[in-house]
Amino acid sequence: MHSKALLLVLLLTSGGCTGSTPGEDDTGTAPVLAGPYLGQTPPGTEPELFAPGIVSTGMHTRDLAMSPEGDEIYFSIQAGPLVAILGSRLVDGAWTEPEVAPFSRDPSMVYYEPHVAPDGERFFFVAQKACQEGNDIWVMDRVDNGWGMPRRLGAPINSPRSETYPSVTRDGTLYFSRADEASDAEHIYRSRLVNGQYREPERLPAQVNCGKSQFNAFVAPDESYVIVPVWGRSDSIGSVDYSVVYRSAGDRWSEPVNLGPNINTPGGREYTPYVSPDGRYFFFMSTRAAAEAPPGGFSRQDLLRAHALPENGNSDIYWVDAAFIHALRPGSP
Repeated sequence: MHSKALLLVLLLTSGGCTGSTPGEDDTGTAPVLAGPYLGQTPPGTEPELFAPGIVSTGMHTRDLAMSPEGDEIYFSIQAGPLVAILGSRLVDGAWTEPEVAPFSRDPSMVYYEPHVAPDGERFFFVAQKACQEGNDIWVMDRVDNGWGMPRRLGAPINSPRSETYPSVTRDGTLYFSRADEASDAEHIYRSRLVNGQYREPERLPAQVNCGKSQFNAFVAPDESYVIVPVWGRSDSIGSVDYSVVYRSAGDRWSEPVNLGPNINTPGGREYTPYVSPDGRYFFFMSTRAAAEAPPGGFSRQDLLRAHALPENGNSDIYWVDAAFIHALRPGSP
């Protein structure tokens, strides 16, 4: 049985954790977190829930991003109409408790999809007015030990259509999603940064835009591959699957490779991919549910406790050793 499923069954059958909140001990005090990746034990070849009770809490959670040094971690949470970017920093050897980022506190806006450029000097995110159509990509510059005032990227990146999920290479090239003018489909675009200015975006070829709709592509810092959530392919395991497309000399792209059943699930939705700056771990959002009904029935309190735990069917963030991504490249030994 999956470890979190076992935890949930134990909580439901024993009534455990009454009066406490995930991520807190039995005194209600948040734990002190030290070490890389919020002090979490790194995963192997099987995906593990990332930071249960700290990042993955039972609320809709997605969009992980990190600073190049790994000392800042950001993610998005949705709670009803509120959608915000949260952050935690490694200070004097300990991680701060995650809190809503200062730029992400306007209740008339929704904020999500953070991304820190590989050089650590720019912070990208997506924002829009709550309950309105149309997303724009925003950016902030590094200032001292924090971030400056946010600003829209403007043309030619933002347009009357919706632009989402910024991802940046080491040379500043920006990958992002743009909604189709005539349908609900989205496609992946790329814009080169030349003399500090973004060039007119180009829609990437059919190897990348390989389904009925594709969005939220993560590009490797060296631009050697992109990981793309794709809907509408015949090799799909679920409704939306992560696929990887490899780039080689001459800007040639491989055919897409499905990341397989270890990552993609029949009943879940997989929307937001990310690889840590050191290239060691693949983080991804999934809505997989691990709950199993306890024997003998359950009560309302059991339901409330289950709702307050991750893997309840809302989106969570998982991580796994990223070596398999390179092993899937055509021609790899």
